[in-house]
Amino acid sequence: MIATARFVFIHLPRTGGQLVDDFLMRFVTGARKIGQNLPRLLIPPEYSGLPVLGFVRNPWRFYVSWYDFQANLPWSNALFRVLSKNGRLGFEATVRNMLELGTVSEHLDRVIAALPAGYGGSGLNLPKFALAPIRGSGCGFYSHLYGYLYGEPDRLLHVKKVEDLATELPAALEQFGERVTNAMHDYLLDNRTALADAGATLGDAGEAYVERYSDGLRDLVAERDAPIIAQHGYRFGE
Repeated sequence: MIATARFVFIHLPRTGGQLVDDFLMRFVTGARKIGQNLPRLLIPPEYSGLPVLGFVRNPWRFYVSWYDFQANLPWSNALFRVLSKNGRLGFEATVRNMLELGTVSEHLDRVIAALPAGYGGSGLNLPKFALAPIRGSGCGFYSHLYGYLYGEPDRLLHVKKVEDLATELPAALEQFGERVTNAMHDYLLDNRTALADAGATLGDAGEAYVERYSDGLRDLVAERDAPIIAQHGYRFGE
């Protein structure tokens, strides 16, 4: 979470948040880092009436990005270790386990047991009590995380597509009354590789992640994360 005099930025994991954090801390006067991946309900009172900025990612891309990131870490997080059976399961089985946490899941209790009791200062920073409400909800993990971090939609919440981050971030700052400088645009231009890694590219038709999905897993994401897909106009292959 980054708090400024005019808005607050909430970081939804795997949506270019590290890049946005660095951008805001570099260029927005008085920007203040508050915790790691904290939800909107923990915005300090002095910032509670400000607009809230966030980004979202195509859910099909999210699960690929999450799996690959965790699978390549020397020590993956507790969520990945439980759902992948300590790395023995591949992408399809691990993500299917993740998508079933909100239905009848043999893994949910083990995941909750492995999570911390409270907030920390690194990683996903998802305590036990924050994941527990997914039980019986029928929603996908990404939809649950989105709702947990951003809360109920209202006039103060502005969630943009990370695929358009290079244009949406400066536009949002202008909307909030911040002056957008050439240095800001140059920074985003200089970080095109990071933007592409966040899925913020229009040149990639999506073949790389499409090939990772069976028809069944593709359709399961469409079912479990339907609200995000509909709200933000995502389609498989984009």
